[in-house]
Amino acid sequence: MRFFTFAVAVATAASAASIPQKRSSSCSKKPGNSSSAASAPSATASSVAASSVAASSATVASATAPSATGQTSNASSSGAFEFFGVNESGAEFGTAIPGVYGTDYTWYNTSTYDTWISNGANIFRVNFLMERLTPSGLTGTIDAAYGGNLTQQVNYITSKGAYAMITPHNYGRFNGAIITDTAGFQSWWQQLAKEYATNSKVIFDTNNEYHDMDQSLVVSLNQAAINGIRAAGATTQYITPEGNAYTGAWSWTADNSASNNGATMGSLTDSADKLIYQMHQYLDSDFSGTSATCNNATTLADTLEAATGWLRANKKVGLIGEFGAGINSVCEQAVDGGLAYMQQNSDVWKGALWWAAGPWWGTYIYNAEPPTGTAYSFVQGLAQKYGVKSS
Repeated sequence: MRFFTFAVAVATAASAASIPQKRSSSCSKKPGNSSSAASAPSATASSVAASSVAASSATVASATAPSATGQTSNASSSGAFEFFGVNESGAEFGTAIPGVYGTDYTWYNTSTYDTWISNGANIFRVNFLMERLTPSGLTGTIDAAYGGNLTQQVNYITSKGAYAMITPHNYGRFNGAIITDTAGFQSWWQQLAKEYATNSKVIFDTNNEYHDMDQSLVVSLNQAAINGIRAAGATTQYITPEGNAYTGAWSWTADNSASNNGATMGSLTDSADKLIYQMHQYLDSDFSGTSATCNNATTLADTLEAATGWLRANKKVGLIGEFGAGINSVCEQAVDGGLAYMQQNSDVWKGALWWAAGPWWGTYIYNAEPPTGTAYSFVQGLAQKYGVKSS
């Protein structure tokens, strides 16, 4: 998600496709306590070597709405999701490259994974920055310290039986410029995927929220990532391609033009046939994830209808990799109803992940960091209701 002021600078595309955009580049949000390392994982984790890697839409049925106190109802769910969890965000923070761990960016408290897993979560989207992983360029070597920290996170999650989705949070950019070197991007992914090729609980996310880019380039970058991952010997894991326009579910098929995600992304191929199309969906008026006010109490289900139809018509499956909403009765009802709708359409929807948790989010409106994050109690209830026990 989001255009944080602390994120890597975003370059304007020279030939961006005229497709719907989810949020304006003027949007910015900062995490709380971003200069404090008090709640960050121990910096001794930097000594972990990178080589330590472990070998047509249905009608929405009414759902019992959660209360405005931040708790979902106790009504049982069908348990149809394959994945339910949260995003972990913080390793992509900061404008300094490579930056200082504990000052410019942070990694994630492993104890919080235990908390989430005990409540039913079985997947974590581990966000990080490409420039810190390979600071010398797309084809550069993996930085031992930063790569070691990523590996420590992945190994901890997967050792608990949960899935680790590794996510370069780069918006299709590297050092602020749109990535146009598809061969270099393929090499970048081949190098990284080789480290995790034998870990069946790893999921590869090609890149977070491509936007304002030529549509054919977005498709080519996704295909390059898929090819690189499979060439690395990672042939059993899922890959989640993301679309242009911030991969918004609400705009996936918008305008029915030849340049939108729905018209182009279905052409991706995978020798392992394990693609899960990742879309994002926020519930505020412009779907930007910048407000605690939701459109109405059915907005999540409503905005997923067209994408649901696309998935089914194209014989694809999808996942909501980011969703978030304010902690109030209207938003909570919209979230609960939307997740129920997804479960009713579980032939095409595999699950969902809340945005976001992480130790530096402070008073952020969607903060789900245990135990005191603004949204934690609500999301904890969602995990208990919609979660999937790890296996």
